[in-house]
Amino acid sequence: MNKKWEYYSSDEKSIEEIIEKFKVNRLLATILVNRGIIEEEKIRKFLEPTRDDFYDPFLMPDMEIATNRVIDAINNKEKIMIYGDYDVDGITSISVLQKFLEERKVEVESYIPNRLEEGYGLNKQAIKEIYDKGYKLMITVDCGISAEEEVEYANSLGITVIITDHHEPLEQLPKALAVIDAKRKDNTYPFNQLAGVGVVFKFIQALGIKLGLEEKEWLKYLDLVCVGTISDIVPLIDENRVIAKLGLKLVNVTKNLGLKCLLESAGYKKIDSGTISFGIAPRVNACGRMGHETEALDIFLSNDINNVKQLSDKLNEYNKIRQETEKSIVDKALAMIEENEEYKKSTIVLGSKGWHHGVIGIVSSKITEMYFKPSILLSFEDGLAKGSGRSVPGFDLHEALCKCSNYLEKYGGHGMAVGLTLKEENFENFKQTFEEVAKQEKVEEILPVIYIDGTVTRRRNETRICKAIK
Repeated sequence: MNKKWEYYSSDEKSIEEIIEKFKVNRLLATILVNRGIIEEEKIRKFLEPTRDDFYDPFLMPDMEIATNRVIDAINNKEKIMIYGDYDVDGITSISVLQKFLEERKVEVESYIPNRLEEGYGLNKQAIKEIYDKGYKLMITVDCGISAEEEVEYANSLGITVIITDHHEPLEQLPKALAVIDAKRKDNTYPFNQLAGVGVVFKFIQALGIKLGLEEKEWLKYLDLVCVGTISDIVPLIDENRVIAKLGLKLVNVTKNLGLKCLLESAGYKKIDSGTISFGIAPRVNACGRMGHETEALDIFLSNDINNVKQLSDKLNEYNKIRQETEKSIVDKALAMIEENEEYKKSTIVLGSKGWHHGVIGIVSSKITEMYFKPSILLSFEDGLAKGSGRSVPGFDLHEALCKCSNYLEKYGGHGMAVGLTLKEENFENFKQTFEEVAKQEKVEEILPVIYIDGTVTRRRNETRICKAIK
């Protein structure tokens, strides 16, 4: 695969000033300049972020409306349903909000759709079950931004809906009481790359401020917020970097029994972002992928050490099964690509019966990484094709699906990752249209770029290139 190498044109004067003022080495100063981090306050925030670096949560759209409604619920002793997602971001989002509300003496329950039977996001059957249980207030976390029809249904039943999400909205926002998402077109919040759990953190921060609580009452959840943020692979810049930097300090001394047990089980000696990405995230994600989403939530909510240890063993077992299932699908997908010469196209769209719904997203990621092409993998079952897609930098996958929406029953996500459902009979037409959209966007001209910051000279005149992938 051809790769394009690009050297930054570094501003030597700015590099020297940063070295002098902040007493850092040349490589770090160069990286800061190359990333456009040259203002004193931004450099300070990047190197040593503090709790004072969090933005005002009330700059988020509808935050005032949402917090007022929840405070009314607290005062009136209403029970609240949290509707979330089955990945690490969704699981940590539910955990943080549920724990925070329970400490405010709120009766809280959570609902996570089963990935294999219900798929991602809100569905009417689940909403009916929530209504039948007597819930009149539902808060979504890490989902809901594209659930226009489902929110209308909830409204018709008399359920008030508050949406907290970080995915791309469609043209029309759901008619919920409040829609908290910094990717809204009318957003004024200074940073729109938070993970779903990051949005939840801003929500409990806003509630804490309104309730007159001490900062520690929301800051203490930064360990879980950090885990969800790193696991969701959002860019670790700006407020996400503050979350990750401060959160990792809390992860090292976490009081959450489930997180502590998972860290011990992963066996990493040093706790850093790699520990989260490769030690914690796969184990938690494996639950949702294999259809055992509630056990991932239970491990973070439980205060029983014996229960936590049992759950940790289960998560390890689910992860092993996930790895075996993934390998089987990868082998079959690669065989299809080679046999049908799919690699000659601008995109790779594959479909087959029997592919595990919970795993094909990972396989799509591997296919995209191997061929550097947008890929979509779909599983055929009962006349429907359900699956996931991954993209390459420079090609907006969500926008591409919008242009193929006449063939889709349901879809959502963002520029780099999507989930979708269509009728199996529309598979070939969708595949052809998606390929045409990619060709119009000249996706075949996009090359993976390696951005070179500079050279690092080592002893014995050995020189190595220091690179950073955007």
